[in-house]
Formats: sequence, structure tokens, C-alpha cells
Amino acid sequence: MRHGDKIKNLSRTASHRRALLSNLACQLIEHKSIVTTLAKAKALRVYVEPLITKAKENTTHQRRVVFSYLQDKEAINELFSTVAEKVAGRPGGYTRVIKLGTRIGDNAETAMIELVDFNEIYGKGKGEAKEAGKRTRRGGSRKKAAGAKEEAETTEAATETPAEKTKPKKETE
Repeated sequence: MRHGDKIKNLSRTASHRRALLSNLACQLIEHKSIVTTLAKAKALRVYVEPLITKAKENTTHQRRVVFSYLQDKEAINELFSTVAEKVAGRPGGYTRVIKLGTRIGDNAETAMIELVDFNEIYGKGKGEAKEAGKRTRRGGSRKKAAGAKEEAETTEAATETPAEKTKPKKETE
């Protein structure tokens, strides 16, 4: 029975697992995105997200707590400066795991784990979707036709010469 056994052991001893997750977390903070096996990516997400939450509060105590996990000064500085600044408004969910398929050599499932706020591809699409608002199918053709007619009138007015503007326009019916 495995009652209450929530930790992913990754077939390693406790010290080896701690060192592995520490190194993966440092690389994730430094590069913002890494490729590893799916099991390691899922274990890393559980390991690194509380550290990012601690980094939001930039105090000496929090720096020492995070340093006890990572043991890398450059990673700590990066985490508390750029990463914490970007995730300040986010209430959690700082990482994203994307499955990539299997590795050729040993057929292991690979995945990319990345910091959500540092991905330009998803960030741009998300912002545009919010600006566009809710899209409906009602009256879309009428709005497009009216918009096209107004646009044609404005471009026609812009291309007229000053002499043509003084002449009265012919009304067509």
C-alpha cells in the first residue's frame, strides 16, 4: 500500500533527487525553458513553484530559504529580480509542461517545462484575445459592409485634390 506517499521518487535516493531537482530548477530559472523527461518535469513543477512564490517577497529571510534549496547565487539573483518582477501579479501556476513525444534512444516521454510569463508566443495571443473581446455571429455582415463603406468614403476624401473638394459632388440615385 502507498498511503500518503505523494513524492515522486524518480528511482533515486533522497540526496540524489534533491541535487537533481536543485540543478533542474537552476537551469529553468536561468534559461526560462528546459527539455527533460515528463516525470522529471512534473516533479520539478512541484519543487520550483513554491520557490517562485517565496521570491515574490524579496527579504533576506526568503533569499536564505530559497538559497537552501538551490545553492546557486546567480540563480537566486535572477529569480528575485527578473522572475519575481514578471510573476508579481500572478497568484500561482508559474510553469507550463508541454509534452514533446518520445526520445529516440530510450523511448522516454520528453516534455518542455517553461516559465509561463517568459513565453512570447502564448503571451501575445492571450493579449490579443482579451482586446478583441467576445465574438458573436450576429450582424457581422452588416457591420462589415457599413465599415467597408465608411472606409471607402474616408479614403476617397483623402485622395481628393483641393480643387476637387471645392466642387459640389454629383448625387447618384
